[in-house]
Order: sequence, then C-alpha cells, then structure tokens
Amino acid sequence: MAAAGLWKPRRRKAGRTHLWRPRRRCRGELVQWDTSEHDWLEGRGEKLYLIGMIDDASSELLARFVRHDSSEENRRLLQTYLEKNGRPAAFYTDRASLFVNTPKNSAGEDPKTLPPTQIGRALQELGIESITAYSPQAKGRVERSFGTAQDRLVKGLRVAGASTIKQANAYLESEFLPWWNATLRVQPAHPDEAHRELGPEHDLDSALSHVEHRRVANDYTIRFQGKRYQIDRKAIVPGLRGGKVRLEIRLDANLAARFGQHELALRRCLTRPQPESTKAEAASAPAQKARPKAPRRRGSNWMDDFDLKKSLPVWKAARASGTRPADALS
Repeated sequence: MAAAGLWKPRRRKAGRTHLWRPRRRCRGELVQWDTSEHDWLEGRGEKLYLIGMIDDASSELLARFVRHDSSEENRRLLQTYLEKNGRPAAFYTDRASLFVNTPKNSAGEDPKTLPPTQIGRALQELGIESITAYSPQAKGRVERSFGTAQDRLVKGLRVAGASTIKQANAYLESEFLPWWNATLRVQPAHPDEAHRELGPEHDLDSALSHVEHRRVANDYTIRFQGKRYQIDRKAIVPGLRGGKVRLEIRLDANLAARFGQHELALRRCLTRPQPESTKAEAASAPAQKARPKAPRRRGSNWMDDFDLKKSLPVWKAARASGTRPADALS
C-alpha cells in the first residue's frame, strides 16, 4: 500500500525517557530529602514515618522515625543534619506542600510569586538552595534507600522486638545507620567538602521556627492564636507602634518576637491593659449615684385614657367639632 501510494507511513516519535544522571562530585553538593510511609513495626505498635536525608555523592544516610510527617518534624531532622554536617549547597525534595506552595487552581497565581513554606523560608534564610523534583525517578537515590530500609530495617526491628517509636529510633541510630554508612556509603569522586559552616549570622533557633507576622496595636500589644501579649516597655523602639513584628514559635515551643534587628520581650496579658492616664482618671473621679426616675404624671400625654373602640366615629366627631362639610365651603 505504501508502494502504491495508498498509505503514507508516519515517522514514529520517541517516547519520554529518563536519562541516567551521574552522582554529584562532592559530599554536601546535593542532599536528597523525602519521607517513607510504611508499616515499619508490622503491627506491633503505632504507625510511624521514616524521614531520610541521603547525600547524592556518597550515599551517606541520616534518618529518624516520627509520628507525623509534619513541617515541625522535618525541621527537627534538618536541625540535626545542620548541626552534624553544616550547610549543604542544595536539598532535593518532591513537590509536597511541606516544601513548596502550589496554586489552588489552574487559573491561580504564578508559582514563582507564591510565598515560601516554613521549610522553604528556613532554607532561604540559611542560604541553602531548594530544588524540587517532578517525579519519583528524579530523586531515585532516596527512593531506593527506602526500598532497602523496608526490607533490612523492618527485619532488624522485628529481631530487636521494637514496638515503640523510642525503641525504633534507638535501633535505627545504634544499628542500622552505622551499618549503612559503613557498608553502603561510597567514596565521592572529589575529596573537597561542599558543606559550609554555620556562621554567627545563622541563628538556627530563629530560622527553623514557625514564623508568622502580626501588627502592633496602639497600646503596644499583639494578638496571636487567640491570646494577647504585651511588649515590655524597655523593648519599645521608634516605629514599633503600628509596625509588623515577626513572631517565632521555636522547636522547643517557646515564643519569640523580633522587630527588625531588635528582640522583643513579651508578657501574656490575662485582661486587656488600660493606659495609666485612664486608670488614674477613673480612680480620682467621684462616684456618681444613679438618679431615680421621676414618676410619670397621668394626663401628661394625649394618648392617656384613649380607647379606640370606645371613641366616636369620625363623622360624629367632625359634626361635634362644628366643622362644615367641603361642599358648604365652596
């Protein structure tokens, strides 16, 4: 049919392919970060999640069991990684809501203009690049590490008889991670270290907090999570009233406040504070007694003793008043 000109063959298109990507050359150049949901305790205890960070150049692994795959638990592991290794050049994650905000609908905002998540903001403040993957194959190293853990780690937890999160983390830190980093870790292609030290300008407690902003009222109070806080008088600086304050819920559950470079001392208010001048005026003002209402005099209102049912018809009332009809006036 092709030779006779009855059918014209079409050129076949190559399908979408995932090309193999070589490892990064230096340790700390790229760290893959993800969470695995699995029945780690095989029904012996509560449901657990395994958060893992694996270095792309050396396959060095850091992991922890948590009860919830939340932003707070991920920031806790991030703190452990930074204190142990320093700041890597970049983290490679998926596009989960913990790491990146996405438009709510197809006609929504440009993703580049959306505000960062708490983890994204923390990485920006620490000078760490955040790279997001569009497929599981893109972060295959951490995905394969979870596949190995779901086999060997589950068996190890079974032999150890772990049934709580404390026992699971104890086995993970004392047995599994040392075995992994001694057996499956590889030598990076280049001996240089890409991790950078944490400097005095990097405040981990502040960067890894849950951050929100509130506006200061005229009486130097702040409302946050249904509570009111008074700013200490000694911490008041020019421009604070009506300005935006950064509130930080630290990982240790303490609340801190910042206005620019100034740290603000807060005090919980059980009742709304009043200005000192108002309190002084209220204390010096003499007590006024309520005046009793004067009794109402009967007959002071034209409606008194008026009953519509007992009143005269309109035409009788008009005749009694002497009013002439309209035709008599013409």
